[in-house]
Amino acid sequence: MVERKYETVFIISPTLDDEARANLIEKFKNLISSNGQLLTVEEWGKRRLAYKIDKHAEGYYVLMQFISKPEFPRELERVYRITDGVIRFLIVKLEK
Repeated sequence: MVERKYETVFIISPTLDDEARANLIEKFKNLISSNGQLLTVEEWGKRRLAYKIDKHAEGYYVLMQFISKPEFPRELERVYRITDGVIRFLIVKLEK
C-alpha cells in the first residue's frame, strides 16, 4: 500500500513538568517511528492559546512531520485522545 506524508501538531498541558513533557514527546516520537518514518520534530514551546482549553490559557506546542500508511493517523488520533496531558491535536495529510 502507498505511504503518505502527514503533519501533526499537538498541545501539551502546561501543568506537566519538563521531565513528564519530554517523556510524552518521546512517546509520540517512538509511536510514529515504529509505524512509519519520522521526518521532523519541532518543539515550538509554551505559547498562549487563542481561547482557554480545560481552564488552561497556555500550552506547549509540538509539530511533527512523518510518512506512514493511511491507517496509522487513526491509531495516532486514538492514542492522543487517551493520553493524559494532551489537550489538543491535529493531524493533516500533506499534498504531494
